[in-house]
Amino acid sequence: MNPYPRLVSSKHIFGLAHGAFALLVATTTSVAAPTGAIIKPFQTTVNLEGYRLVWSDEFDGRTLNTTEWHYRTDSKMNSTQLPGNVSVVDGKLRLALKKEKAGDKNYTGGGVISKRHFAYGYYEARIKMPASRGWHTSFWMAGFDDMKPGQGASGGKHELDVCEQDSFEATSYTHNLHMRKPVGKSLGWTRIRTPNLTTDFHVWGCEFTPEAVRYFFDGQLVGTYDITPYEKGDVQIWLTSIAANLGNKTGDPVDRELPDYAWFDYVRFFARK
Repeated sequence: MNPYPRLVSSKHIFGLAHGAFALLVATTTSVAAPTGAIIKPFQTTVNLEGYRLVWSDEFDGRTLNTTEWHYRTDSKMNSTQLPGNVSVVDGKLRLALKKEKAGDKNYTGGGVISKRHFAYGYYEARIKMPASRGWHTSFWMAGFDDMKPGQGASGGKHELDVCEQDSFEATSYTHNLHMRKPVGKSLGWTRIRTPNLTTDFHVWGCEFTPEAVRYFFDGQLVGTYDITPYEKGDVQIWLTSIAANLGNKTGDPVDRELPDYAWFDYVRFFARK
């Protein structure tokens, strides 16, 4: 059985209530792969029965679907993020990483931020990391009080960092969880050892419930955090890659290794039936 089934269409959109933590299912039709198999979360060591796919982008078109995504256009760390670095190629989202001047930065990266707001459920993305050094590639969800499309933001109740991969080390990534209300606190920064993340695609998952956040890598549970005492809210999905010099830990990008690319095969959101 193919562990990475593809959807018939690149867009399977169901209604999601904004700000109310409610899911309004617009249809009961199952979303199916070409073989007829129902798309389910990647098989994990924790029982995720009861979830069904309600939104995804399989990146099967020729361009980014801008009805669903903002471009990330901020300048942060060592790069400015440009819409021109975002493309859809061979059924995948491609974020280009370049040596070029933009604003006060010498490098450019890219990213997308979902226009939709999501709630409790299971989030999943399949990603291949860039091999060049000096880049920070992430799959994360954040709920912001004052989100400005494409520009980054502040505030919000939490940030769910499913994957933060610093390319100075191809065989690891970190996950983190920031809860901000009633008090700001990081509930856990953990480095996960992996195969080489630049040579093939791997699957990252996050189950977000009223009681806990659970992180997965290739089906393995790698982190569980109790969030019962904290306020919760809606989130947006971020897929990004930026040049990052995090306290000289990652080092600057290496010019001769550029351009390079971060690849996202799909991103999916599942909700309880």
